[in-house]
Amino acid sequence: MYAYLNGKVAEKGPNSLVIDVNGVGYLLSVSMNTLQETPPIGENMKVFTLLSVREDAMELFGFASQEEKKMFSRLLSVSGIGPKVALSILGAMPLRDLTLAIVTGDTTSLSRAPGVGKKTAQRIALELKEKVDESDLSYVPANAGPVTPIQEDAAQEALAALQALGYTAAEAAKAVSQVRGQSDSANELVRLALRNMAGF
Repeated sequence: MYAYLNGKVAEKGPNSLVIDVNGVGYLLSVSMNTLQETPPIGENMKVFTLLSVREDAMELFGFASQEEKKMFSRLLSVSGIGPKVALSILGAMPLRDLTLAIVTGDTTSLSRAPGVGKKTAQRIALELKEKVDESDLSYVPANAGPVTPIQEDAAQEALAALQALGYTAAEAAKAVSQVRGQSDSANELVRLALRNMAGF
């Protein structure tokens, strides 16, 4: 119903925002990450939104980016996870770290979010890791620190090459994340990734 709102930040709460759009205040439930990206009160902000309609309530959720909104919807698809827990997971770590935790099955990181136990973390990793596609993987950070645009292109080529060799998106993402930034050559990144996976 609402794809996004573009208006002034009117109020900030612990887990909420009010965006004033032409004199109408929209109350949004948001993650800690979105709150951190929110400009000061009185300044303009574009917020991507998702409307949840239940028998007993209607709630509007807001996100600083399309990527966060997409991840929120995916988290809601996991059995046993509702909107409150999904926002808690989004706010527990940067989106890039969350993506990497899912594709690598890092249940320890996932279970650090309030309301998420070990079994829930295992369900998240199991149900979502194959739903992560190549566009999501581009948001996974390099362990080696900042990368240049050339290195980023090489990493994306290496991901595609590993998947062409039969590795899953999750396996390819984990392997490339460990060597990302170490070379400007996709072929070299593939070679390094394969060596790591072979235990050398």
